[in-house]
Amino acid sequence: MADNRFDAIVVGSGISGGWAAKELCEKGLKTLLIERGRHVEHIKDYTTANQHPWEFAHRSTLTKEEKETYPIQTRHYSIREDNKHFYVLDRENPYTEVHRYDWIRGDVLGGRSLLWGRMAFRWSDLDFEANQQDGWGVDWPIRYKDLAPWYSYVERFAGISGSRENLPHLPDSDFQAPMPMNCVEEHVKNEWKKYYPERLLIHPRLANLTQQLPGRDACQHRNLCHRGCPFGAYFSTQASTLPAARKTGNLTLKTGFIVHRVLYDEKTNKAIGIEAIDRETNQTYTFFARILFLNASTLGTTFLLLNSKSSSFPNGLGNNYDIVGRHLMDHMKIGSVAADFDGFDDTYYFGRRPGGCYIPRFRNIGNDKADFLRGWGMQGGASRGRQKAEGIGADFKSALTEPGKWSISFNAYAECLPYADNRVTLNEELKDKWGLPTLKIDCRFRENEEKMFKDMVATGQEMLAKAGGINVRYNGEMSHPGNANHEMGTARMGHDPKTSVLNKWNQLHEVKNVFITDGSCMTSSSCVNPSLTYMALTARAADYAVQELKKGTL
Repeated sequence: MADNRFDAIVVGSGISGGWAAKELCEKGLKTLLIERGRHVEHIKDYTTANQHPWEFAHRSTLTKEEKETYPIQTRHYSIREDNKHFYVLDRENPYTEVHRYDWIRGDVLGGRSLLWGRMAFRWSDLDFEANQQDGWGVDWPIRYKDLAPWYSYVERFAGISGSRENLPHLPDSDFQAPMPMNCVEEHVKNEWKKYYPERLLIHPRLANLTQQLPGRDACQHRNLCHRGCPFGAYFSTQASTLPAARKTGNLTLKTGFIVHRVLYDEKTNKAIGIEAIDRETNQTYTFFARILFLNASTLGTTFLLLNSKSSSFPNGLGNNYDIVGRHLMDHMKIGSVAADFDGFDDTYYFGRRPGGCYIPRFRNIGNDKADFLRGWGMQGGASRGRQKAEGIGADFKSALTEPGKWSISFNAYAECLPYADNRVTLNEELKDKWGLPTLKIDCRFRENEEKMFKDMVATGQEMLAKAGGINVRYNGEMSHPGNANHEMGTARMGHDPKTSVLNKWNQLHEVKNVFITDGSCMTSSSCVNPSLTYMALTARAADYAVQELKKGTL
C-alpha cells in the first residue's frame, strides 16, 4: 500500500497530462503519471525517424490488411506505414457511432503530442465571450486576462515560432522567429492586401523550434514530425515536459495501465485514488493520492467520469446534473481549396518546412457579418510539385529531377457550437477486451456548421482567383466530427454546478480535489487549434491546486 500512495496522480500523458506532471513535480509533489498506452522512449523508440522512403516496403502507404486493422484510424490522413505503431488498434478499442464519429487516438506514452499538427494559438476574448454574446452554451468563468500570463509561461518552455501581428482577436505569443514564407505565399499575401485589407496571410504559429532550447535542437526542416522528432524540435511530452518532471526526482511513471475508475470517499467528499487494469496481465491495481488530474483526452476522461459511480454519484463522478458527456465539439474542416501559379520558375525553397501559412478568422469581426454564428480560419501553404516528364531512359530520369509548377492550397477549420445533444454515454452492452463498458457517441454538425462549410469553400476559391491563381479547385467534403482531432467540451467549465462540471480553476464543482484540464474542460471551441490553451489551463490549475493543498483546503 505504501508504494501505491502519492501526493498527486495524473491520468494520461498527452499534451495536458505531460504539463500537469511537470508542474506538480516541480512544485514538490510526489506524482504518479499513469498512461494506458505502451512505453515510448524519446529518440530510441522513434524507429522510423531516419528511414529513407525506399526503405519502407509500401513507400509509407498502408496495405489492405493494415487498413482492416485500423478501420477508424485510416479515416484520417495522418496514419501511414511510417507511424502506424503510434495509433490505437481499433479492434481492441471498440465504440458505438450513432452518427459517424472519427475517434483518432494515439495509444502510447505521450499520446497525440507525438502526432499533433503543432499549430499553437492563443484564444482571445472573442472566444471566451462568444457564448455570453450570442447565447449558445454557458459563459466561460474566465477571460483572456486570466490566462494571458499562463500562455506566456508555457510558450517560453514549449517554444512557439511565429510573427507579431497585433490582432486583438488572435493575440501574439512570446515568439521565436518565424519560418520564412516562400515566394508564392508572399505573392498571395501582397495581392490580398489590395483586395481584402482585413484578410491577412501570416506566418503559422508553430510549436516547432527555430532556436535551440535546453536539451532540444532547432527544427531541421525535414517535415517528418509524425515519426517522432529525435531532435526534440517540436513540443512533445517526451522531448519537453517528461524530462522536466523526471529531473525533479518526484515522478513515478507507469505505462500500460488502463484507469477505469476514480475512487470516491463518501465521508470526506473527496476522491482518494484510482483503479487501473494492467493491460497485459488483466490484474487490477489501486493507487491513492491527495489530488487527481484527469487528462485522458476528452473522450477518455468522459469515460472515466461516467464509469466512476457511487451512491453520491450514481450517474458518474460529478454528474448529478447530467452534464458530463454533453456538448461534445470538434472543429469542422473542409478538404482543400487550391490553385496553380504561373511564373516563379527560377525560385525554390530550403528544405521542407513543417508548416506553411495561416489566414486568421475575419468573418463576424467588425463589419464583416455572415449568416452564421462564430467563424473560421485557414491553414495551408505553397510548394512546387514534380515535373510531369514523358519518355524513357536517362532523359526521362533527368527530367524527373526538375521541379514542376507552383501551387498553393488551404484547408479551413470552423467553430462548432456546443449542442447539448451532441453527447457521449456509456454502452454497457458492448465491452472492450478488458471487460470494460465502451462509449456510445452521438454527435453531428448542424445547420450553422453547414453554412460555414459553404462559405469556406466559396470564399477560399474566390480569394485564390483574386490572387492570380489558375485552375482554382476544391477537393474533398465536409468533415465528420472527430476528424479534426480537436474534440472538446464534455466536462465544461462554468459558473453554475447545475450547468457545468468544472469551476474557473478546472476543479470538479462537486469534488474539489479532482482537476480536469484536457479538451473536455472547454466551454466553447473557437476556430483555432486548442492545444496551447490546454497547456496554459493546466499550468494555471496545477499552481492553484498546490496552493490549496498547502492551505489544507484539499
